[in-house]
Amino acid sequence: MEKRVGIFGGSFDPVHKGHIKITRSFLKSGLIRELLILLTPSPPHKQARDQTDFSHRFEMLKLAFQTEEKIRVSDLERGLPQPSYTLQTIQHLQNRYPDSIFYLCLGEDSLRDFHKWHKYKKILERVTLLVARRPDVDTSSVDPEILEKVIFIDHEPVSISSTEIRNKRGEVTTTNLPPAVTEYIEKHQLYSS
Repeated sequence: MEKRVGIFGGSFDPVHKGHIKITRSFLKSGLIRELLILLTPSPPHKQARDQTDFSHRFEMLKLAFQTEEKIRVSDLERGLPQPSYTLQTIQHLQNRYPDSIFYLCLGEDSLRDFHKWHKYKKILERVTLLVARRPDVDTSSVDPEILEKVIFIDHEPVSISSTEIRNKRGEVTTTNLPPAVTEYIEKHQLYSS
């Protein structure tokens, strides 16, 4: 039986409750049976900024999703050639799991810039985009060719970003982070000035 798998990638620096909520929305859509969360070692569009070490980000991801049954956290992209291009990851997964159907999971804010992604048309040839709606985002200017390959899903976003958390410099608010992640950040003194 074919398996429908969502792919949700990112730098997760750090992972927060907004990420957890969006993963639940992807699963609740009923379109996928499992969600694969892929930690990106070095996103091509974020190379200017110093990133928290991969191993710390990976540990926080595992802690954040340790109780979620249909979610697998993976460090697959660490073993692939860098920089981490989504197309390369999709090709790798499709070759390795030929019986699975993959969906690329995104927030609606990412859809606006999808035309800037590396070989985005080739991505669209291989997967359907599962896009979590955001009421504050206007995607009316998105190319119809991209929208043809999009399935929108219902989602109520949490108003928080990893950037905001990093910029608090040590004043990490527990309301936006899973408790285990807060503990990890404090223990390893991450994001402190």
